[in-house]
Amino acid sequence: MALALEGIKVVDMSTVAAVPMTARYLGDFGADVVHIENVATAEPSRVIQAGMSPSTGAQSDINYIWEHFNRNKRSMTLDVSQEAGRKILYRLVESADVFLTNLRPFHLERFKIDYDTLSQLNPGLVYGALTGYGKKGPEKDAPAYDHTAFWARSGIPHRLSTLAGAAPGTPPPGFLSAFGDHMAGMILVSGVMTALFTRERTGLGQEVDVSLFHSGVYQLSFDLAGTLVTGEDFPQATSGKGITNPLIGRYRTKDDRWIFLMGLQPQRYWSGFCQAIEREDLEHDPKYTSVEAMEENCAELLHIIEDVFRSKTLDEWRSRLNAAAIPWSPAQSLQEVINDPQARLNDFFISYDHPVHGPMEGIANPVKLSRSPEKVRMAAPEFGQHTEEVLLEHGYTWEDIEQFKDQGAID
Repeated sequence: MALALEGIKVVDMSTVAAVPMTARYLGDFGADVVHIENVATAEPSRVIQAGMSPSTGAQSDINYIWEHFNRNKRSMTLDVSQEAGRKILYRLVESADVFLTNLRPFHLERFKIDYDTLSQLNPGLVYGALTGYGKKGPEKDAPAYDHTAFWARSGIPHRLSTLAGAAPGTPPPGFLSAFGDHMAGMILVSGVMTALFTRERTGLGQEVDVSLFHSGVYQLSFDLAGTLVTGEDFPQATSGKGITNPLIGRYRTKDDRWIFLMGLQPQRYWSGFCQAIEREDLEHDPKYTSVEAMEENCAELLHIIEDVFRSKTLDEWRSRLNAAAIPWSPAQSLQEVINDPQARLNDFFISYDHPVHGPMEGIANPVKLSRSPEKVRMAAPEFGQHTEEVLLEHGYTWEDIEQFKDQGAID
């Protein structure tokens, strides 16, 4: 059976993470993705891993960052600051279904590749653009990364600090590389697919506008919804105080591992939980038999449960909590995640043969289609690997290609 997006043509003029992830998703499901790279500087992800310190990335001869974001794409070089380069891009866009970019608005206008320009060439074009802070306002052209626009600006570190009960003056939590980029990239996927679906009905394309800042706000919407209604911030948590449900939280085990519980309805799980921790005496104790009583005596119960969990190892607790059907999870290391049987059984990872490195694995898309699943058709491309191939497909001759090279429009 054909792949889900086979026949969809995508021109991807983006760098680093968020929009490249959008393009990769489309490519995984069969879209023909042509990734445009700057003639002089190439895509930063080709070298970004090499500059990582051991504390921020696993060291490897395989550029796994480049592979992760750019499989199932073809690479061509282009200098859109030149008229010759823009004309080439325009020809690609005329037959494309989707154009993706994270260039800032002033760059798009300067290079004449903004939505208004490209939509005149192709009214059916779905134009997916990601900015840092949105298309309007004084910061529409401000430089941004997920660390700044998604993570810090949206309030995520502040909320984590209040949740942890951090003392005043304590530095806020740091960020995880591309944590917001993945979220924003998938939001852009949703927008692009919605626009493609709409085009099937109307025949018209449209612009899809996503920002890192808004994506971060959306990610924190459970908390921000409360602030919108009340005008109040979340209060600073204090260890052991303010907790009303001890079946929600984290507990340390005998072997210094952490267990996260999520018994959102404590009375539903109370009987099974008491049996799992071998404290049947607590089950019918009037101090804990109702939600109100549990809230009133929560501090005392919290200490009891903490002591109980410290008495056994994670492996000992695993079977007990599973048997009692308690909502829980261990806090896992990255190595544990990639070897997690549940992840393996549900195809969280995808295998393919790399032309240089041989058999390897990557992260599969979280969306599973039963009839037309994703497929790794190509490893991430070499710099400009497909430039000539793409140009020939779009009607250019070898003589044209030589002329473009002489002009510096392509590499």
